[in-house]
Amino acid sequence: SNGVAGAVSRTVTEPLYLDIHLPAGTSFSTAIPATHNAFIYTYRGAAHVAGMQVDLQRMGILSNTAGADGVTVSATEPTQLILVAGKPLNEPIVQYGPFVMNTQEEIHQALEDFRSGSFASERSAA
Repeated sequence: SNGVAGAVSRTVTEPLYLDIHLPAGTSFSTAIPATHNAFIYTYRGAAHVAGMQVDLQRMGILSNTAGADGVTVSATEPTQLILVAGKPLNEPIVQYGPFVMNTQEEIHQALEDFRSGSFASERSAA
């Protein structure tokens, strides 16, 4: 964002993950392609985006309107938030607890692996 490359790079999803700190009375703007899904999460203060207030510990899902080229977030008080965006995967999603997979079968396998202890050892071997 704004010419700075982040630690996470994935050409398929083009992730954007920003930790934004806004002093009172300031704003921040960044480009987000209209093809991306995006949200903000405020963890200090309250953020203002597109005429809406996103209060402390709340998430605001940003609309990806055709022709939109970015977002501006402002603050009337000291505010900290994260902005996360990326191309949608357009894949089925099945979620159970902390596990997110594409099918029920994959969820069942993840649970079985977790319960048997092989989930952690497979991950640490990678």
